[in-house]
Amino acid sequence: MVTRISPHPFAQRTSSAPVTPFVSAAQAEHPMGVERMSKVDTAWLRMDSETNLMMILGVWVVKPSISYAAVCQRIEERLLQYPRFGQRVEPDAMGANWVTVQNFDIRRHVVVEKLPAGSKRREQQALQARLAELAVQPLDMAHPLWQFHLVENYQGGSALMVRIHHCIADGIALIAVTQSMIDGGTKPPKRHRNRATHESARDWISDTLIQPLKDVAMKVLDAAGQEVVNAMAMLIEPKKGVDKGLAGSADLAKLAYQLVRDAAALALMPDDSPTRLKGTPGNAKRVAWCQPIPLDEVKAVGRALNCSVNDVLLSCVAGAIGQYLRSFGDITLDKEIRAMVPVNLRPIEDAYKLGNRFGLAPVILPIGMENPIERVYETRLRMGQMKGSLQPLLAFGLLAVAGLLVKPAQDAMLSLFSRKTTAVMTNVPGPSQKVRFCGSILEQNLFWVPQSGTVGLGVSILSYGGGVQFGVITDSALCPDPQKIIDNFEPEFAKLTLLTLMLPWGE
Repeated sequence: MVTRISPHPFAQRTSSAPVTPFVSAAQAEHPMGVERMSKVDTAWLRMDSETNLMMILGVWVVKPSISYAAVCQRIEERLLQYPRFGQRVEPDAMGANWVTVQNFDIRRHVVVEKLPAGSKRREQQALQARLAELAVQPLDMAHPLWQFHLVENYQGGSALMVRIHHCIADGIALIAVTQSMIDGGTKPPKRHRNRATHESARDWISDTLIQPLKDVAMKVLDAAGQEVVNAMAMLIEPKKGVDKGLAGSADLAKLAYQLVRDAAALALMPDDSPTRLKGTPGNAKRVAWCQPIPLDEVKAVGRALNCSVNDVLLSCVAGAIGQYLRSFGDITLDKEIRAMVPVNLRPIEDAYKLGNRFGLAPVILPIGMENPIERVYETRLRMGQMKGSLQPLLAFGLLAVAGLLVKPAQDAMLSLFSRKTTAVMTNVPGPSQKVRFCGSILEQNLFWVPQSGTVGLGVSILSYGGGVQFGVITDSALCPDPQKIIDNFEPEFAKLTLLTLMLPWGE
């Protein structure tokens, strides 16, 4: 049984002064502030569905325990210096606005929860169950779209569950926010007064396509913007194709060819292999994760096989999923599934600006290969084929176009991803040394990005503090027990390590 206490009594705060609603930086700077939401962020806002809410979900486990008062103080001092966290969303017929909240009340956004006490395993199961419940509870549109849930007593420390709507920021941007919240972290940037932004139908081409490209790509798009629109149109109606080529120098022609080719590849992706992980999702979630495995061991295997850390980890994910399916007697020979992986499209120094500036790259996982050595080399081959691809950029442009459309048209366009995809997967490098939060050590750090449409599987790989953490969130109708996938991850890595050691290195 889960006991929820919301809001937490402010009498527990260390100050004896009377409580007044906190005034955020956004309120002080823009007492009547209204800012237009970008088209890409609008697309994420309107992507919520009954089966998948567009929330980034995370959990921190810290030791020793931390207090509610300390968490509130840290959020007031750091998080609320980003004006976006003091703004609510106000949709309209053409999109949405960010509106500064008057009389912001932090007690609405930081709440205390109590979970059943018991063994370490039982407490983890209770935390996972509560995270799963929160994953399907919409955030209140009348207030800023984020919330922290503090479990003050968890496994000898505390756990902090986080929900942030994807329209506020992407994962890379939230890492920048995280770095400002930890002890000794970078100070939140000082915000200059906003200038009103009015996006036109042509603005999105510049903002979402030209800026992330390097010099040669910028020249292509400047010289032939209409052909980019044609490429986008082909994503919507791929059978029509693109009839016109791009004129210019050899370099421009080469990149133009790649642009059209990658647009076609994105639009004409074949369907995934049918598995029990793909189907009609329900309205309940399940969450699971494993203990970290040493990052040095992953690096050692990668060096021995001349593969990257990513190749090794993705191969183990494919192996874990394949073994899970075979445990039900499913035939996986020659089967593969597609996972959409976010790719950052902005300079990391601009991450503090929040918003969404990432594309999606389709990565094929060879779940039908049972030999770990064969599978890791196949994974390396697939990842190599993605290098230099413009597909993440085109996917970003697709989201920008979607933000210009009414919701039914947006849903039809974005169904491209959910029809062709079994999973959404993140693979993020974190700090190599463990950090502190409110004086306590951050022992575990996990987060999941949302799945859209009918996608029912989310995979999180995060390196942190010398270890690699593997987590899964699933739709309960498609995968009622994701722990069975999790339990296969470490054995798959162990098999790969053993076979690597057995290779005839002296020959």
